[in-house]
Amino acid sequence: MKLSTSLMYSIFLAGLLFLTFTRDACAYLDPGSGSYIIQLVVAGLLGGSLAVKIFWGNIKTFFSALFSKEEREKEQKETQSGKNDSE
Repeated sequence: MKLSTSLMYSIFLAGLLFLTFTRDACAYLDPGSGSYIIQLVVAGLLGGSLAVKIFWGNIKTFFSALFSKEEREKEQKETQSGKNDSE
């Protein structure tokens, strides 16, 4: 089912108006909430860095094996061409 352009435009406009004219919320952020948000950000950064540290060995091994394989293939081709030239 494909929506017409005018219907999509109307839905977008209605959503925009709904988000624009909202009522005020009777809520506040106390200092504990700010502290908790900071803790979440710091924990996320430290957890992400630990994950990278743990998997860095795997990443490093993968790329070193990939590039060393290409170098070995080049060396083998060069040695094979050298043997063919000497014969």
